[in-house]
Amino acid sequence: MTSLSGRFYFNFVLTLNCALFAFFSGNVSSAATEFDMGTLTLSTMKLLGDAHMSNGSVRLTRDLAVPYSGAGKVLYSKPIKFRQPGIESPASFSTFFSFSVTNLNPSSIGGGLAFVISPDDEFVGDAGGFLGIMDGKGTQNGVVAVEFDTIMDVEFKDINGNHVGLDLNSMVSTRVCDLDTIGVDLKSGDLVNSWVEYSGSNRVIKVYVSYSNLKPKEPIISSTFDLNEYIANDFMFVGFSGSTQGSTEIHSIDWWSFSSSFDENPGYNSVPPAGPPPPSASLMNPTADTVNAPPPLVAPVGDNSNTTSHQGKIGGKCHNQLCRSGAGAVAGVVTASAFFLAFCTVALIWLYNKKFKREKKCDNLASDVIKMPKEFSYKELNVATKGFDSNRIIGHGAFGTVYKGILPTTGDIVAVKRCSHRGQGKVEFLSELSIIGTLRHRNLVRLQGWCHERGESLLVYDLMSNGSLDKALFESRMILPWPYRRKILLGVASALSYLHQECENQVIHRDIKTSNIMLDEGFNARLGDFGLARQIEHDKSPDATVAAGTMGYLAPEYLLTGRATDKTDVFSYGAVVLEVASGRRPIEKEGGKVGVSGNLVEWVWSLHREGRLMGAADLRLGNEFDEGEMRRVLLVGLACSHPDPLVRPTMRGVVQMLVGEAEVPIVPRTKPTLSFSTSELLLTLQDSVSDLNGMITLSSSSSETSLTGGGRGGSSGLDLV
Repeated sequence: MTSLSGRFYFNFVLTLNCALFAFFSGNVSSAATEFDMGTLTLSTMKLLGDAHMSNGSVRLTRDLAVPYSGAGKVLYSKPIKFRQPGIESPASFSTFFSFSVTNLNPSSIGGGLAFVISPDDEFVGDAGGFLGIMDGKGTQNGVVAVEFDTIMDVEFKDINGNHVGLDLNSMVSTRVCDLDTIGVDLKSGDLVNSWVEYSGSNRVIKVYVSYSNLKPKEPIISSTFDLNEYIANDFMFVGFSGSTQGSTEIHSIDWWSFSSSFDENPGYNSVPPAGPPPPSASLMNPTADTVNAPPPLVAPVGDNSNTTSHQGKIGGKCHNQLCRSGAGAVAGVVTASAFFLAFCTVALIWLYNKKFKREKKCDNLASDVIKMPKEFSYKELNVATKGFDSNRIIGHGAFGTVYKGILPTTGDIVAVKRCSHRGQGKVEFLSELSIIGTLRHRNLVRLQGWCHERGESLLVYDLMSNGSLDKALFESRMILPWPYRRKILLGVASALSYLHQECENQVIHRDIKTSNIMLDEGFNARLGDFGLARQIEHDKSPDATVAAGTMGYLAPEYLLTGRATDKTDVFSYGAVVLEVASGRRPIEKEGGKVGVSGNLVEWVWSLHREGRLMGAADLRLGNEFDEGEMRRVLLVGLACSHPDPLVRPTMRGVVQMLVGEAEVPIVPRTKPTLSFSTSELLLTLQDSVSDLNGMITLSSSSSETSLTGGGRGGSSGLDLV
């Protein structure tokens, strides 16, 4: 049989499944709607005002110069039914969304965003405190919103500039809660998750907010109100609005899922809980009309608003017994038909799998590894990079070269990583594809897709317009301001906290350094290059390997044991912190800028010992920084660089330290010495790298061997593989 026959059988089976699904679900939920960002297309979204697509996210506002203000709105293009004749209770709904607020100018005022239920799909309200929801004239009524406000507006009785509120046809919130009480800062630039759930039968709305993907046990807002009394029409539009008030605040919606239905039984909420996307879910392609989402296992459930149940009549009247017997006969026929159709479906699926299913093989790449990201053709990427023109090179990795590419079909600007043809390059290709393809965090570089043709291994990423952090620190004509540096360090810490503690399997990056930290258009950090990364189960000990990474960033115990852990990543992050704060590379040539020692970490420890820690601050900043913040950052860097891995903080703790929610642990003035027993050292050295190029000095005694120093190397560090 040809593949056409296979597709015929598959489509036939899918049709049968859809028919069965439609029959059995027709009486369950009427006027139900369900969608998420993995199923949305540009034709099913409506962008109004300043709203636009950017890097797979929906941005509600633009980067306007101070003191200009703006507002934008994005709506699901199809109206949602919230009231239904004959049903007293309004629709129940559940929505989950991830968003971030980025302020490029901390001295500017603010704005905010809101989840809105709106009577029309054309109106954009005023900027500033109106959040694009309403205007000062009261033009639009019948609006329900959950606002996330970053400005304290006295006119609307706001409690502060960091709150969530329930707005019922008014910009004066009916219920309001201070987000500081749960440790969420809207202006931090970090990804914030929110769940909004409304039970039509109970008339209760609950709002949950968290940095975590796990919904909190308790809502931050719980309020009772009848949605029927506040919405203007039976059909309403849902989406988001946002505004600025003389600021450079940018509001991004990174993920959104929504579902609604009418409760059949009082007190029973039939809406399935909305939540974060699965690890493999993709976000919107800003230029394509369809989304490159993973192929569904069953037919996707879209808008079922036209699905209704009807009960016919015979001559306008029906004898009860006749109706019962007729209904019984119909039920018997329907049941038998349903079983017959189910049997045929199973049989055809078995036949399809047995006879016609063909596995696509691509140079022995396991299909279970390559699941989610889009597969590009070699021709498409060859055209995008102008035949991998040397003039398109924008960077070099340990195992490949990165090119700037312009996709011919969409015009998207991307970064194309051409992995080397050596064995290690292929290993890195599979590692990146299998690990980062399943991760989703706003501070990770997003993998768009891959290609494995003609002996080439190619990875396609979002292009970061401001390049890498090391170039911004050492090669840019503009001195990177302190607020940007602090925001970058917080972003990297947030990404590592996600990798270490929030993923299903812990991810150890193994190559944290400034050249692997990319900067987007807003100078937000995006951690990339997962070629050396490893996944391990939580609380499992990693296997010993040959030490890999870059000198100056490698933890001392990693060099000796070859075992990479979350604590070795913490050490590397500490070196990055000191590099960003001081504006000096981790390894300098002898007689270079560091002067006292070629190793940056050693030099900062020496300054701390002498009581001159602030002497490590980058002189190019010209004292344009908050001294308390600088001292805190330097102490965080030293705490992360502690020789004893057990003393180093977790990355979640680092995030709390950087935002001021936790105190930095006491850092001893004299750098402690890491000690190993002789027997332990001899055993671990057998599986570790043998030539460390003079980076460490071993001083032995009768019972112990101590690791006491850093060494000297090239100006940009030495890669170990």
